[in-house]
Amino acid sequence: MDAPKASGPVFTDNNCLNLYYVNELYRNIAQSVSGRMRELHGIDVPISSGIWGGTYLIADPQGNSLRRIWRLYCIVNLPQNSPLDKHENLEKLVMVYFKTFAEAFKPYGLILDLKMWGGRLPHSNKTRPTITMHLEDANRKINWLRPIIVWNEAHWEQSIIYDSVRLVKELKDSLNLDKGPVLTDPKTIKYLLQDVIITYRTLEKAASEDFLEHAEPIIADLTQTFLEGLFDPLQIRDLYHMVLENALVYGYEQTLDAHYRKYELDVTRVETWPVEKINWVPEELQDKLIPPIQEIFATFKANLEAQQTPAG
Repeated sequence: MDAPKASGPVFTDNNCLNLYYVNELYRNIAQSVSGRMRELHGIDVPISSGIWGGTYLIADPQGNSLRRIWRLYCIVNLPQNSPLDKHENLEKLVMVYFKTFAEAFKPYGLILDLKMWGGRLPHSNKTRPTITMHLEDANRKINWLRPIIVWNEAHWEQSIIYDSVRLVKELKDSLNLDKGPVLTDPKTIKYLLQDVIITYRTLEKAASEDFLEHAEPIIADLTQTFLEGLFDPLQIRDLYHMVLENALVYGYEQTLDAHYRKYELDVTRVETWPVEKINWVPEELQDKLIPPIQEIFATFKANLEAQQTPAG
């Protein structure tokens, strides 16, 4: 099979990412891997995939990232109760995925190598944990590409919302008012603060007016600081303390709890949910959160098409 492609360039001239095209490439890679598994191993497995990490929330109107992205993440959704339940078949999938990633990104100057796979994400399901692959680029155009494998069929937008339950719990490990500040490394704190922004933008359409009124100015200032360039360790630590003291992660938790609690699912114990609730999002929460994601990508697409259309 030919290497999967996006409909336009994934990297810009200054090595930033176009989030529309890379999301499209992840989707096409998933479809290609599904076809290759069928052809090579006789294993029929549906796969969906898209960007993980919300970088598309901070981009220009054409979907170009505003700063260079060194760490690439995608979410990969695989079915339960399939041939992949056998470890040997999962190994085959991982190798096919690795080779397909390498082929797809090679035209952009990336030389990807699979360094490890099978690592578990914190607070994922205890019975069917979310696992990762870790690919590094020998040419150092990026630091790594890390696919995140979630065990249940779902559209990628739905999976992103589901994973926000786990991510909020992970954020709370470092933003717990009872524990106080636990992080000291500025680089680690910067990535935490990025996740704070992204999680807010992912969940904001489902949040209460009171929380939005409290959080929006903080998130807006934090975002602007990132865009201007955040390098001073003292400033980074001050922002960490500000985010902690303003209890933003508790608002995220309450937003999710308001929608999951009625289904007897405790967002503070997401690891213990039944496996059939992996990647499950209540319809009313999907209705609030999926259209804004789809609208972002529809706008990227329209602006890219307008840019390519000759004037006159």
